[in-house]
Amino acid sequence: MKRIALLFCSLLFLPLLALAQSTNLVKVKVGMVAAVDMLALPIAVERGFFEKYGLDVTIARPYATGVDALNALQAGETDMVQAGVPAIGAILRGMDLVFLGNFSGNATKAGSDATLALIANSGTGIVKGDLKSLKGKKIATSFGTINHLYILGLLEKGGLTPADVTLVNTPPPEMTVALLAKGVDAFVAWDPAPVMAMKDVPGAIEVIRGGDVISYLGFNIALRPWVEKNGATIEKFLAGVSEADQWMRKNPKQAAAIGTRWIPGLKMDVAEAAMQNNIQQVDRRISAHNYRALWKAQDTLQRLGVIKTVFDVNKHIEPKFILNVMQTYPALFSDLQPIPADVAIKPGFVFKP
Repeated sequence: MKRIALLFCSLLFLPLLALAQSTNLVKVKVGMVAAVDMLALPIAVERGFFEKYGLDVTIARPYATGVDALNALQAGETDMVQAGVPAIGAILRGMDLVFLGNFSGNATKAGSDATLALIANSGTGIVKGDLKSLKGKKIATSFGTINHLYILGLLEKGGLTPADVTLVNTPPPEMTVALLAKGVDAFVAWDPAPVMAMKDVPGAIEVIRGGDVISYLGFNIALRPWVEKNGATIEKFLAGVSEADQWMRKNPKQAAAIGTRWIPGLKMDVAEAAMQNNIQQVDRRISAHNYRALWKAQDTLQRLGVIKTVFDVNKHIEPKFILNVMQTYPALFSDLQPIPADVAIKPGFVFKP
């Protein structure tokens, strides 16, 4: 009878333990952009990966661009965001940002842009695979984002300059409409916009997809004062999204289905096609390649007159948190290519151009 009573009491106590455990979760607010390469965040929420590592993560509404996400971070709407190129301008304007890990990119090679594409209207004279045919055309991009960096790289690859085209500042959610209305001849964007345009715009041409023209910039970013006080939380967060990354790489169709619940207007067929591009560059790790990617982006933007000054990348990338996660949970990265020894980094690494 005593055993039965003890068992009964322990069963009654279990929900209380679970409740206590759930109330001890660390709350974190994170911002994402309405892009397929951002989906590790909702995957980690829906699959319970954050809770596994002791976090209660709330995701802010999907923002149109990284610029909007960084504005929300500055306003205190979030603790952390996922962004890339817009952080360069933000730092130059005085935001003290720290880069903590990659949400998209590649730690094993220099080029990585599979989630980006240039889509053109038919009848514009733009030819698939011929970047020189962009001369004189009106092209939509999102100023100060990875899209902007990508079109600058494409123009340079085609032997053109920004003066040879007309760039129109356009949020990615509006690009397909702009192409349909013939307000522009072409656009560059991250997925899902290019995939949607190929399905929705009659005669649309995929001029180029990816091509390793640029190194993708996609970082988990927070303000320095928050980073200095929340190291343990950052490592838990990076572990959670790293597990979501691996699950996404192994289950792209299921990951695409989650995307349809988080990105407005995203249909399953578009999500599945975009996810195949996305999983090619889902690598949360940091190597010397990622330092070079940030340095190279600044160099390009300064050389073309988009920005006037640059900053030391070593002062704004803090790799120790993701390095700790890589060491503590190596199985989360076991399906990725090993980082080459010549670009692998350790705490205290200093990048030299």
